[in-house]
Amino acid sequence: MLTDPRGPWPDSVAGLTRLKSKFVIAPLSNGNVALLTNMAKFAGLPWDLILSAELFEHYKPDPETYLGAARLLCLKPEQVMMVAAHNGDLAAAQKNGLKTAFVARPTEYGPLQKVDFEATGNWDIVAKDFGGIADRLGC
Repeated sequence: MLTDPRGPWPDSVAGLTRLKSKFVIAPLSNGNVALLTNMAKFAGLPWDLILSAELFEHYKPDPETYLGAARLLCLKPEQVMMVAAHNGDLAAAQKNGLKTAFVARPTEYGPLQKVDFEATGNWDIVAKDFGGIADRLGC
């Protein structure tokens, strides 16, 4: 979610805050809990909780990561939406029954990025930023 050490993507805090008004929001990352906690603290990310693959001792794209997140939230997979800038991550989430949303991050991988400029799957939502996802979800 961070573009560089200077802070979050420009739309992140406002968009996540809008989404938080109706939904529980949390990262589901292969990053560890300490990293994600520091991201939230220093970037002002309004997450409700942190879901790290570290908690499941399985890492994306392992199904246990996606299904474990739903299980910890006491939700069915189809009640959870994975939002990502990575088509591969969304494909794995979708394969495990989660809803999906793609948000473009054209510099996610730095200046030599070669993939994930646009949605390549049949995702539930495709948006240019988190504000667009909030719009689509009525937040």
